[in-house]
Amino acid sequence: MKKLIYSFLLIFVVGLSVNTVSAATVKDKVEMTTEQKVQLERITNRVEEIKAMDKSNLSRAEKKELRKELRTMKKEARAMGGGVYLSVGAIIIIILLLILIL
Repeated sequence: MKKLIYSFLLIFVVGLSVNTVSAATVKDKVEMTTEQKVQLERITNRVEEIKAMDKSNLSRAEKKELRKELRTMKKEARAMGGGVYLSVGAIIIIILLLILIL
């Protein structure tokens, strides 16, 4: 009986956390400085350049380097936007810790 109650409680808490995660992704508009705007424009131009590229004749290492470059640019763009991001796994761990403590 206890296991059944705990499993229902866990499902309920995880269900609530999904709504919290979707609400946390809404960002407030933060004014950017001119340097940040220029940097964001540079990143956007480079991404468009990479999209327009013909990647069929690139080697495997060159494709890997392009993916790495895109990931770093994505991280930079997100950092400029501000905000706090929590993964679903982190939220579940926090909830489980709270359940164990309380």
